[in-house]
Amino acid sequence: MTCIDKVEPAAPAAVAVPRNLLTAELAETLKLAVPLALTQLGQIAMMTTDLAFIGRLGSESVAAAALAHTVYFVSFTIGMGMMSAVSPLAAQAFGARNPHMMRRALRVGLWAGFFMVLPLMALPFHGERILLALGQTPATAHLAQQYLSGLGWGILPALWFIALRGFMSAVNRPEPVLWITLAAIPANALLVYLLLYGKWGMPELGMFGAGLATTLVNLGTFLAGVWFAARRRPFRKYHVFARVWRIDWPLMGKLVAVGAPISLSFLLEYGLFGAAGLLMGLISTTALAAHQIALQIAAILFMVPFGISMAATVRVGQAVGRRDADQVRRAGYVAVALSGIFMSVMTLAVILARFEIAELFLGEASDTTAQLTAALLMIGATFFIADGVQTTTAGALRGMNDTQVPLLFATISYWLIGFASACALAFLIRLGAAGVWIGLSLGTAVYATLLILRFRLLASRMAA
Repeated sequence: MTCIDKVEPAAPAAVAVPRNLLTAELAETLKLAVPLALTQLGQIAMMTTDLAFIGRLGSESVAAAALAHTVYFVSFTIGMGMMSAVSPLAAQAFGARNPHMMRRALRVGLWAGFFMVLPLMALPFHGERILLALGQTPATAHLAQQYLSGLGWGILPALWFIALRGFMSAVNRPEPVLWITLAAIPANALLVYLLLYGKWGMPELGMFGAGLATTLVNLGTFLAGVWFAARRRPFRKYHVFARVWRIDWPLMGKLVAVGAPISLSFLLEYGLFGAAGLLMGLISTTALAAHQIALQIAAILFMVPFGISMAATVRVGQAVGRRDADQVRRAGYVAVALSGIFMSVMTLAVILARFEIAELFLGEASDTTAQLTAALLMIGATFFIADGVQTTTAGALRGMNDTQVPLLFATISYWLIGFASACALAFLIRLGAAGVWIGLSLGTAVYATLLILRFRLLASRMAA
């Protein structure tokens, strides 16, 4: 059951929405989305910094770091989906002017992270065995395990920071999260430099040191978030850590009901792109290299719609808490339109600069790979836009606590349509790497369409 099932019927919306209401909604969405999107880009910057320093150790270390991140993000994605449920629960409470429920939402998120962390740490601490079972070389798997042994300890503070981010966003104040992230970027670079290479009297810990540095930064960001939540306005008036030792089991059940499908949806999406990489490996090394570059561009572009999606969750959730059906519809559509426009502009820029982007990663010497990369970026024109729309619409649906049906849509779209199409086009019709990306684009477009129809249906039910 979604939260909209409990909302009292509202008056039908007017056919034409006054322009000033749309302008006000756009301004409020941007106020939330810009800091959240910049925060996500900051996370990418920290990962890029890690790889830049690790790259000086050699190509085998870079490969090990890439494999380690693959194992780590499977665990982290599960926890991130669960922590994402804090945002809609807190936003609905904020809209309903229920500070007690806001405290409970954050508190139950912190407890959920605590209960989940030991199972989630099992993957990174057994990463070497997993990678060996998947056919990776012993030397690379061992290096990856060293990195994971330092990285795994940071899962809990990272998850708790996501819960704090959800609470801060729910009260329309995501700026502290951005400030903390911006401060963490140079701190992370310094710690990785010191512990990886053993500079300034610090021990030379190699790959373990790089992972440990990230863990220390995760701990620092969480503690900074706690300080803001407990001591700074407007957060301190909510007394979010009052009776934090009490476990609210009924609300825990609701958080799991909302958060578990989000985790599974994230895993389905993450798994699809991992499987696409395996398909590229079957085609050729050139195809795999081109795919990784094109996918990295997609990941960078995705961070902005992902920030907008978090803003959509908050804006829709607040409207649900106020039982304002018109505002629910307006908040969702404005966020989706914002993502669509942004991704359309960026997609055009990528198309025009696709050859330069390929050369930036590969240089002029890798002619074949550069040509294929440029071709995949052209095919990705539809994928980039659909990806932005789907994540924002999914965020709007989370604001309604609607996560189970989107999980079904993700299963159908990503795997029954997207992956099946990628396999058929790549190997049966022999389109190769282009076929894989056409399949990805098709599955993502279907998912975006289904989510928009779902949001339209639920918004119409509220207004009926």
